[in-house]
Amino acid sequence: MKRIFIAIILLVFAFSLPGFAQKEKDNSKIDIMLIRSEFKSVIDTCKQILEKDTLNSEVYYKLGLAYQNLLFEDKSFECFLKAVSISPENKNYSFTVAKSYFNRGISNRAKPILLKLYAADSTNWAYAGYLTSIYIQEGKYDESIKIYKRFLNQDLQNYSFMDKIGFAYLKKGEFNKAIEMYNSSLSLNPNNLNAIKNLAYLYTGIKVETSLKLLDKGILIDSSDMDLFARRAALNFTIFNYNVALNDYLKIISSGDSSVMNLKRAGIGFTATNQSKEAVKYLLKAYELDTADFETLSYLAQNYYIIKEFKTSAYYYNRKIKLLNSAIPQLGISYILLGEVLKSDNRFNESVTAYIKSQEYRSDNSVIMKIANLYDEKLKNIPKAIYYYELYLRREKNTNNEFATEYNESIRKRIESLKTTNQKPEKTYSVKKTN
Repeated sequence: MKRIFIAIILLVFAFSLPGFAQKEKDNSKIDIMLIRSEFKSVIDTCKQILEKDTLNSEVYYKLGLAYQNLLFEDKSFECFLKAVSISPENKNYSFTVAKSYFNRGISNRAKPILLKLYAADSTNWAYAGYLTSIYIQEGKYDESIKIYKRFLNQDLQNYSFMDKIGFAYLKKGEFNKAIEMYNSSLSLNPNNLNAIKNLAYLYTGIKVETSLKLLDKGILIDSSDMDLFARRAALNFTIFNYNVALNDYLKIISSGDSSVMNLKRAGIGFTATNQSKEAVKYLLKAYELDTADFETLSYLAQNYYIIKEFKTSAYYYNRKIKLLNSAIPQLGISYILLGEVLKSDNRFNESVTAYIKSQEYRSDNSVIMKIANLYDEKLKNIPKAIYYYELYLRREKNTNNEFATEYNESIRKRIESLKTTNQKPEKTYSVKKTN
């Protein structure tokens, strides 16, 4: 009994020592300093504590918060990981690590943590929100919808969940269901700009007039939202209402968004309304930002011609022609490469189309042979196979290639074989050139 009494006295004495009292005092100081945004002081205090207490997960977590607020993301993340390694049962620490992984684009590391947290507490929207975002990224829209609906059923007046369900249906391609959900959202909150924007997008391919009316409504709700003006301008531009789109593009430009597209489309709008001098002002600004835009060059040349500045008009037409000439060889190569990709994917008809298109920009007899082989071997189209084999031989005749005699002879034999059978050959082969 005497020993127990002495032990209690020693413990009380120990906790009254400066070292123990300072630990509790410093922890309270940390919270106050975080609230006051004294993050450097937080870092210094946490480091002092961790020198003596290396297993204090709470201090590591608060040190991570301080680093995070000072934008030292790597140091912050290291602290959060350390806090979790010491106290893996702490949900707050685990969730912070999951969010850090998510924000770093490492969703595959965030997902298992979130699944575990959500399994333990399926009523926590913070967990569910991040988890469903990952499902959306993965294209697992049904999984997201199930979770959204679970939360919606708990709060049937929550239009935000309706928006999320609508977005998942939109991404899934079930547009009618998406429209239905966004309309339900608007019935609860007629000023919901998110629903208005997405509905306008969904109606674009169905009823353009409805899309425009929705965007008009959105602008009445918030005339400072330039995204609404941009959407309405783009939609009017798409349906060739250049004069209507013009005012919106001017509004966007005046707000500070002088992108190439906005400047160019304003110039096109002025062109459509026969205001060539104004058109030139905006088109020149667009040209300064992108000197390789064919459309800008075309409209500049056209408007300078209208205002009878013929030398300047000729200059811009010449610029356009020069750019087009430099692009033609690359265009031919791109079609050939496209043909190779399509052939590798067993899309032989499309591959032939790409090869044939390439010959509009560059003459390449090896491509003619590829076309002939595809018609012969893959598509079983004898007349076209014969045509391209013969075209190859005609072109080879003009090259005086003495090393190709044996190879060309094998092609002639193949042509004769195809002509004789005049049907799909039971066995076909590719003619491959050898030196």
